[in-house]
Amino acid sequence: MKLIGAEEVNKALTWPALVEAMRAAHRLAEPAVKDMHLASGTGNLLVRSAWFPGRMLGVKAVTVFADNPRATPPRPAVQGSFILFDGESGAPVAVIDGAAITAWKTAADSALGADLLARQDARVLLMIGAGAMAEPLIRAHLSVRPYSTVLVWNRSREGAEALAGRLATLPAEVKVCSDLRAAMAQADVISSATMAQTPFIPGDALPEGCHLDLVGAYRPDMREADDTALQRSRLFVDCRDTTVAEIGELLIPIRNGLITAVDVAGDLFDLVAGRAGRGADTEITLYKNGGGAHLDLVTAQLIHDLLDGVPG
Repeated sequence: MKLIGAEEVNKALTWPALVEAMRAAHRLAEPAVKDMHLASGTGNLLVRSAWFPGRMLGVKAVTVFADNPRATPPRPAVQGSFILFDGESGAPVAVIDGAAITAWKTAADSALGADLLARQDARVLLMIGAGAMAEPLIRAHLSVRPYSTVLVWNRSREGAEALAGRLATLPAEVKVCSDLRAAMAQADVISSATMAQTPFIPGDALPEGCHLDLVGAYRPDMREADDTALQRSRLFVDCRDTTVAEIGELLIPIRNGLITAVDVAGDLFDLVAGRAGRGADTEITLYKNGGGAHLDLVTAQLIHDLLDGVPG
């Protein structure tokens, strides 16, 4: 059994390879997936498992402690491991750094969603939030559209400026914004990755034809976008089984009677198959990235295959 650390993961993967592996996986039979979530105070334990029939299976156990980056000394917010098992014998094949898999998986998930839903002429990307996921999300989005401008908005301007500094070598102009509504008005694609529990993205500020990528919420009590955003948008998720009924972004509006599960037009299996998608260039599309467990498995298997020299 191999132990694969974050450095090996980061050397092995590229955004185009991972996005395409995820696209290919959604042409297969749908996998069995199961999530478990425990919480205490600001700490969270997420256990996500998946099994593609006839292929490898795996389970990821990660903790999310949102206050860790503000500790002295700072600690990672996300920590854990992914265990990859052989699909024929059940033998463990590899243990892979869970935080690295989570970062790559999450960003590629959003990039694939944007590739399938954003307008082809999208050239301005707005990143809301400047935490650990912001940089990989921006880099992943740039792998599916040739953005000329990346706008960054964060509650702390200092955080936004630090992020912009790390992105100085991107093939796009990076600008820090202080006015969220003004930034939204300029954007073709909006990606948000925050720890918000109270909706703060104003739906009435979404421009016609934009694509809204919501990443941050992962618990039943978390939301980033307000009711108007959902009402104005055509709704999509990465995985119906683990996103619609488990994450507050959609769960709360469903419980409140604002929308129903039927209003979700499709997930990645529907989008890749062409059964659902953007209807018109003027339509607003909203994609909830819930981080389906099968995407962790796809990421883990790609890492394993690349390091083993298995042809794609």
